[in-house]
Amino acid sequence: MALQPERTIAELKELRALTGNEDGAQRVAFTETWDKARAWLREKLAALPVTVETDEAGNLWATLPGASNREVLIGGHMDSVPNGGWLDGCLNVLAGLEIVRRVAAAGTPPVTVRLVDWADEEGARFGRSLFGSSAASGTMQPDTLRHLADKDGIKLAEAIARYGWSLDTAPQAHRQVKNAAAYLELHIEQGPVLESMNLPLGVVQGTFGVERHAIRFIGQAAHAGSTPMDKRRDAFGAAAKLGLEIREIAQRHGGVCTVGSVKTLPGIVTAVVGQCDITLDQRHMNAEALAAMLQEAQAASQRFAAEEQVTVEWQRIWQIHPIPFHPALLDMCDAAIRETVGVVHHLPSGPLHDAAEIARIGIPTIMMFVQSLRGISHNKIEDTREEHLVQAVIAFDKLADKTLAWVAGQ
Repeated sequence: MALQPERTIAELKELRALTGNEDGAQRVAFTETWDKARAWLREKLAALPVTVETDEAGNLWATLPGASNREVLIGGHMDSVPNGGWLDGCLNVLAGLEIVRRVAAAGTPPVTVRLVDWADEEGARFGRSLFGSSAASGTMQPDTLRHLADKDGIKLAEAIARYGWSLDTAPQAHRQVKNAAAYLELHIEQGPVLESMNLPLGVVQGTFGVERHAIRFIGQAAHAGSTPMDKRRDAFGAAAKLGLEIREIAQRHGGVCTVGSVKTLPGIVTAVVGQCDITLDQRHMNAEALAAMLQEAQAASQRFAAEEQVTVEWQRIWQIHPIPFHPALLDMCDAAIRETVGVVHHLPSGPLHDAAEIARIGIPTIMMFVQSLRGISHNKIEDTREEHLVQAVIAFDKLADKTLAWVAGQ
């Protein structure tokens, strides 16, 4: 059976009709619509000579046995954000499904091939991304997740219990990767780089390191009418200066910095701001550059606090180091794209993906990006040209073939 990338596009549209509405995709993890998508995927897998199982963290695995028990994993996620796009996550799974079809039709592969649909990559409902892949990687700490609840007060532990899963046993999913020799993931870029270069496909160098902090400026609330400008201790003034400065810091180092939220107290139009809380997200592919960006932001916050006669406090929310992908797989991905479209670009991934969790435990990992129109994702207008989707499936299949041969030869 020859590869049929057009079938992948047809199945993406079929899934969109099944689990979306006029506002976009609605496959939020651990919901009825997500469960419907999973059942649909199982129906597709039933026609293949694979065994299908769901592990302790809710990850769905389809295994095509090979001549060796060494495994090449092809991964993605069927869950979406609310009102999401038609490609984010599910393209990875359905392109992988088409590759498994092609490999299975050719006979017994030299190594075992496994397609995985990771559970709750997005974290849209409970705020905890990479749920299933972190359980498989062994980095999940169940006790840190017990308090998580959705907007209706349903706790994460309760939601997964409805499927027979438990936070206590979720880390047992780690057994699934004991024979993994490589992990491959295809994804829409979710950004504007490839489109700006008029390129359909790119090699992902790795995922950004992230420094995420909560910053509090404390001044003095005072009457907006009776307090002279030179007598104010304006917490927002310091925060506003930092909000502009972090953009310059990002430009200097070639990274990205974002102030994503701002809260002021007392929060009324007639009062000078006495307290201002902001969040800062900094990302870079280079660990030293990321550390420098953080140091410069902290120094700038102290400088602006002094200028506005306020104080400043920092609290780390989250941190992850940059995760480079495997050199041999980078070369194979480059070759697969060149063979398909003749030209390639290497770029980092700003968003985190399940691939980051797998790479961080030493499993050779690679991602391939396909162009996103307008650079927009997590939105119903998310889109990619169909000719680029076809090229992506073809190139991803070439990458899988190269990886199977590479693992078999080790």
